[in-house]
Amino acid sequence: MGLLSEGLTQLLIPLAALVGLAFALLQWFLVSRVKVSGSYGEGNGYKDKLIGEAEEGVDSLEVTTKVAEIQNAISIGATSFLFTQYRYLSIFVGVFSAIIFLFLGSVKGFSTKSEPCTYNTGNTCKPALANAFFTTIAFLLGALTSVLSGFFGMKIATYANARTTLEARRGVGKAFITAFRSGAVMGFLLAANGLLVLYITINLFKLYYGDDWEGLYESITGYGLGGSSMALFGRVGGGIYTKAADVGADLVGKVERNIPEDDPRNPAVIADNVGDNVGDIAGMGSDLFGSYAESSCAALFVASISSFGISHDYTAMSYPLIISSMGIVVCLITTLFATDLFEIKKVSEIEPSLKRQLLISTVLMTAGIAGVTFVALPSEFTLFSFGTNKAVKNWYLFFCVAIGLWAGLVIGYTTEYYTSNAYSPVQDVADSCRTGAATNVIFGLALGYKSVIIPVFAIAFAIYVSFSLAAMYGIAVAALGMLSTISTGLAIDAYGPISDNAGGIAEMAGMSHEIRERTDALDAAGNTTAAIGKGFAIGSAALVSLALFGAYVSRAGIETVDVLTPKVFIGLLVGAMLPYWFSAMTMKSVGSAALKMVEEVRRQFNTIPGLMEGTAKPDYATCVKISTDASLKEMIPPGALVMLTPLIAGTFFGVETLAGILAGSLVSGVQIAISASNTGGAWDNAKKYIEAGASEHAKSLGPKGSDPHKAAVIGDTIGDPLKDTSGPSLNILIKLMAVESLVFAPFFAAHGGLLFKWL
Repeated sequence: MGLLSEGLTQLLIPLAALVGLAFALLQWFLVSRVKVSGSYGEGNGYKDKLIGEAEEGVDSLEVTTKVAEIQNAISIGATSFLFTQYRYLSIFVGVFSAIIFLFLGSVKGFSTKSEPCTYNTGNTCKPALANAFFTTIAFLLGALTSVLSGFFGMKIATYANARTTLEARRGVGKAFITAFRSGAVMGFLLAANGLLVLYITINLFKLYYGDDWEGLYESITGYGLGGSSMALFGRVGGGIYTKAADVGADLVGKVERNIPEDDPRNPAVIADNVGDNVGDIAGMGSDLFGSYAESSCAALFVASISSFGISHDYTAMSYPLIISSMGIVVCLITTLFATDLFEIKKVSEIEPSLKRQLLISTVLMTAGIAGVTFVALPSEFTLFSFGTNKAVKNWYLFFCVAIGLWAGLVIGYTTEYYTSNAYSPVQDVADSCRTGAATNVIFGLALGYKSVIIPVFAIAFAIYVSFSLAAMYGIAVAALGMLSTISTGLAIDAYGPISDNAGGIAEMAGMSHEIRERTDALDAAGNTTAAIGKGFAIGSAALVSLALFGAYVSRAGIETVDVLTPKVFIGLLVGAMLPYWFSAMTMKSVGSAALKMVEEVRRQFNTIPGLMEGTAKPDYATCVKISTDASLKEMIPPGALVMLTPLIAGTFFGVETLAGILAGSLVSGVQIAISASNTGGAWDNAKKYIEAGASEHAKSLGPKGSDPHKAAVIGDTIGDPLKDTSGPSLNILIKLMAVESLVFAPFFAAHGGLLFKWL
């Protein structure tokens, strides 16, 4: 037994979650003190303070009112899209819940009799029908938590964007703190919510399961499936929405009409800003929640069939949840470094401050993991490893978690090197724009492919070490280690779209050039950190899906996965093809939606008199409708591909072919996801490098409207669906197929492989 008693563990986990929620509310309260619109009334004292401290040439009250109007339009657009999307998803959740119940219930013919345990031999476990029921409940809870994570994140982001714009009048430091605090609200809400719901679910299920921990933690895997299935549709739908608007706004506005990015004359500009929130905030929130839920479920399942589960050591069993609890505390301390301990005074300090967050949280978390490991785990124990028991010491697990954590940092910093315009890779891409869009595209693709090398080595090293030390449990906790600083990671990630929106609002409200420069600087830093967030998401997805793959192989009763057998090899080939098929669908969806958007924006410029002169208002609503309709219609086929593949493969071709499919999709999906995200990020920042003109080299390529700038815009437009739709969605594909296979493994093991049985 570890040093930590069961009672103390039961107290500390929910306490950490509640502290996280309280901290999120505190950050939200601090952001809410920046007033927008009518609440600027006389007598609240805030207006005088704000105007008094502002720079010279402060924008008038009329501009403030305009800022409030724009914020309101973005908020309404984002909320109505999410509600429409959730209506569609509620039908999916209902249907899929029924599938889970019927498939798992039929494993033993809907029998209500207790049966012998699979792993804890000699004991009896609860009936398969109970597992079917509780897995369905866990699936519903995971789906609900995922939806709430995305929705609250989006509400906070749309609440904070205008406040960031207004704070930019007082200086870049004030605006940075507002944007970062808002991101932190989302980060802490998501981490604390995910932990609290999972903890409560386990304790409620325990009332029925009692000593049957094998069945309890098997049914908990439904929580990860629910979280990730919502994330898939959120990511794909939001990604199609945002990129259709972005591509339409850029191609007609920047390239054809030569007007700024967020010019209010551009009809697609509101849709573009709404898209940032539904794709990069709501989608990203659901995605990282899915990763967190799945890595926790994989670790808990593998532990439940090891000595922790068999000897009913609750504290050791809860080790994954204790890591997440420690992560919330560490991230809370880390956040104070950005918002309270160091004040940003210059534009050049923004990006280093965000990167410092990653380093501080990683160093503190390493110490936190060491403490947690030695108090929560016994000094020696055994772990389940494909039919055998592996003897493990507690400090092995410290290395597993720590190596996942540090591999995440390596992936983050490598991503930053390849996507930030402070370094040579992006500057070379910008330089290639001198000879047109074709060379820009060639250089960008080469950069993306090259950027895969170091992350893949980091993931491979983490897998080898953690598997050698603690089998599949080691890989599961390494994934948790990478995600343990999720609150800080999400705060940095959400900061980007909030700053982007703030810049758009400043442009549309006609604020001074100086304010726009500040918001642009915030946005450029956010762009790079968003790429880091995507790197984290992909790296953790690789580890999570491998851990789930191990759990699936154990649960399906496969002794070895032999690549030389035809059943497995055909699975490998098909699995490696799936990420390409999925990317083709999502890219084409963005293309067809963008086509409609470009035609609509051109139509408005050609038919509305006075639009270019700024005397007439564009029809924003039609562009919002085009994005909404396209994303809701187009998210269904890629979603169906991911959800149906494991069901069809497992039922008709059997557990071994499905194992091949999971391995193939993991290997090719990780490569494509990293290269797509980094290529898109590099093109985006190459364009921003030229627009900012911060160095002599950048000035020689500019200004806005020059031929190199137009070539850069075309590269950015091609990169948009790569970095914000296909790339980030692929990490959900590899995780979701693995967790779905694990949930349905009992059915596939009992009734799968129909085709091979008939032949």
